[in-house]
Amino acid sequence: MSALPSPTAASTPDRMAPVPLTPALVRGVAELQPTQRGLRPHRLPRWVRDRYPDGQLLAVEGQPAGARIAFRTTATAVDLVTHPTRVAYRGAERPRGALDVLVDDVLVTRDVLGQGDVVEVDLATGATTAHAGPPHTTRLRGLAEGLKRVEIWLPHNEALDLVELRADAPVAEERARGPRWVHHGSSISHGSNAATPTGTWPVVAARTAGADLVNLGLGGSALVDPFLAQVIRDTEADVISVKLGINVVNLDAMVLRAFVPAVHGFLDTIRDGHPDTPLLLVSPLFCGIHETTPGPCAVDPATLGTDQVRFTATGDPAAVARGALTLEVVRRELRSLVERRSDDPHLHHLDGTALYGPDDAVELPLPDGLHPGPDAHRRIGERFAAQVFGHGGPFAGRARGEV
Repeated sequence: MSALPSPTAASTPDRMAPVPLTPALVRGVAELQPTQRGLRPHRLPRWVRDRYPDGQLLAVEGQPAGARIAFRTTATAVDLVTHPTRVAYRGAERPRGALDVLVDDVLVTRDVLGQGDVVEVDLATGATTAHAGPPHTTRLRGLAEGLKRVEIWLPHNEALDLVELRADAPVAEERARGPRWVHHGSSISHGSNAATPTGTWPVVAARTAGADLVNLGLGGSALVDPFLAQVIRDTEADVISVKLGINVVNLDAMVLRAFVPAVHGFLDTIRDGHPDTPLLLVSPLFCGIHETTPGPCAVDPATLGTDQVRFTATGDPAAVARGALTLEVVRRELRSLVERRSDDPHLHHLDGTALYGPDDAVELPLPDGLHPGPDAHRRIGERFAAQVFGHGGPFAGRARGEV
């Protein structure tokens, strides 16, 4: 890549030139897939997508939550052309995704997407309709003179193709700072109901703690899948966290007898590649509808077409005696599981209600009954940074390459 010019070199918009979108510039993704439009970021490698082409999984892994284009430059003008593809639910309209641009860690632009393709889903019937749209251009002008770090955080809730990056001065790869943190979780970790890409709780935690985030939060898809453990096993990491339970409950995917050994196997696979890496197992946040009621979870039909669609638990609490899972059961079992793996000094446990508990649900209720809103995302992220990366936490003092 071209060497950077002197910070005093002239830089004007009429000198805009294409910048190759190399993997070194796009952080937090597994790969960039060439398409007819450009490059499509994927958070899961191709072998997973080929072997397990589940529609929900493919939809959410293509949403680049936690991913960002990062570089150093003296440019004062930068353009990023993207082609978004979003899913819209008829009767449950959600805000568009956005790109957050940070310069030397300060937010300078929040560009809400206004173009792209849309796949409209009818929640009542499941029918889908596709509508094509034009690309979207994020234009940055008047950036500060001199050498600086630029990060363009990609939308957490819309897939997109990276069409072209242009700048009026050369750019260079920005080296990662802080420990590489690999995190896996459900739609809450993905960022559901967060308003912006830097407002999801993992990004809040990573920026607060100075960590280099790889976010494997996958909406509806944190199901203790062996292939996810294999992905984490094979991913470079200084610290790892795994937040499990809510999707298993709200999909009614497992009974207790299957869940506990599955989690053991999940951790064993991660340990095959990271035998001594600090590994944190996080139990579910508080969610009133599933605390004592099993899944499956469903959309409350009475809320369709209202300003706020809500979810409800449809399982039978009496089924807990037969092995059905609730959040209370999951928290108890995950705590016990970590205690029984006491031969692993680098395995840690965090009760999810320490991040968002019953009192938080009163102050900052879940808007849809399942996912935290923007203020709650920030609180969760700040608490995670303090409790996990902070003094005395399991990730405290970690640096790249430290054993």
